Amino acid sequence: MMTPVVLAQAIATFVFYDRHWDTMTNRLANSVSGEIAFVIEQLARDKDEAARAETLSMAARHTDILFTWNPGEELPAPPARLRGALEETLGQALDDRVRRPWRINSNVAHKWIEIRVQLPEGVLSVLSPERRLYSFTSYLFIIWMLGSALVLFSIATLFMRNQIRPIRRLAVAADAFGKGRDMADFRPEGAVEVRQAAHAFLLMRDRIRRQIAQRTEMLAGVSHDLRTPLTRMKLQLAMMPDMAEVEELKADVAEMQVMIDGYLSFARGDGEEEERQVDLSLLLAEIAGNARREGARLTLDPTVTQGEAVVLPLRLLSLRRCLTNLIGNAARYGRHVWLSLERRGNFVEILIDDDGPGIPEDQRDAVFRPFFRLEPSRNQKTGGVGLGLTIARDIARQHGGDVLLRDSPQKGLRAVVRLPV
Repeated sequence: MMTPVVLAQAIATFVFYDRHWDTMTNRLANSVSGEIAFVIEQLARDKDEAARAETLSMAARHTDILFTWNPGEELPAPPARLRGALEETLGQALDDRVRRPWRINSNVAHKWIEIRVQLPEGVLSVLSPERRLYSFTSYLFIIWMLGSALVLFSIATLFMRNQIRPIRRLAVAADAFGKGRDMADFRPEGAVEVRQAAHAFLLMRDRIRRQIAQRTEMLAGVSHDLRTPLTRMKLQLAMMPDMAEVEELKADVAEMQVMIDGYLSFARGDGEEEERQVDLSLLLAEIAGNARREGARLTLDPTVTQGEAVVLPLRLLSLRRCLTNLIGNAARYGRHVWLSLERRGNFVEILIDDDGPGIPEDQRDAVFRPFFRLEPSRNQKTGGVGLGLTIARDIARQHGGDVLLRDSPQKGLRAVVRLPV
């Protein structure tokens, strides 16, 4: 909106100075030069000093220009160059009308210009007010342009603020929904196009919620239906005598039970938990203590507890589950685990390093897919169900962050949990 205003003002300024300024200045300069030429011609006809004095007095009364006759004087040497467009225009007019040597002095007095013309018997000194040589409407035009531009800019700014405010609210609502939050007071407002975008966002939000609810209900129903026959199988196996075949069946049933619990946990995702302010330093210290009690060799960076507290709005149970999964993986495949916390710009990164075999770089995206396992067997003791990293990334993204896998300085794998501040 402001660019057309600036272009319009620039074009108007160019047209004004190219047309109005040049035309008016030329006319005024020619008028003054013509009056000077008339006085010079009349002085040539006057035979004595009294007649010349009367001519100069009459010219001053009727032209608003002061004429002074200086007999016997000579003009000084001409200047190297004229100063400004006004002197150039006036000089051109004097050449056309007077046709005698002349000098222009624009610094003789405030708002006055001196013109000196060389005559055969002396110098004619002319003092002309500036208003006789150029139009003061140029200043008024410039003031009007600047004033109108400021008014238009102010109106445009207010208008655009009112139009941008709904777009910003839509952006905040979309960002909050992406982090699992909800803006209960969000409603479509603003221009027609913005309201259409807001309605589309609300429809999309409802569709996503319905899809998640249907997925959760479906897997919960399947898990419930499978638990009933599994329970019956457990009872029947418990009543059977101890045999090698029975023990194998019990192991298979236990494995199925673990898989069903993993599917249900993945589908549920703890999405209904409310956010609250959580001190990440205390949370990491608590998780590190729990991991050590379970037998993991874990080193917590001292700066985590001794540095500045990092408090963020988080889903405590979900984030604890995310970090526990990652630390559990690190402890399973490595001999030692290192846990640290770093602040990088607008993000906080929780770093989990191990000295295990790591994950090949070309497989680091694939391991986040549900039920994907690098370990080719389906043994739950060696590779799990294949949902740990999937659940961890899902939880991090619900908070507006992500889980990234990199090479660790400890020669193993580094898992980075990135959370927005």
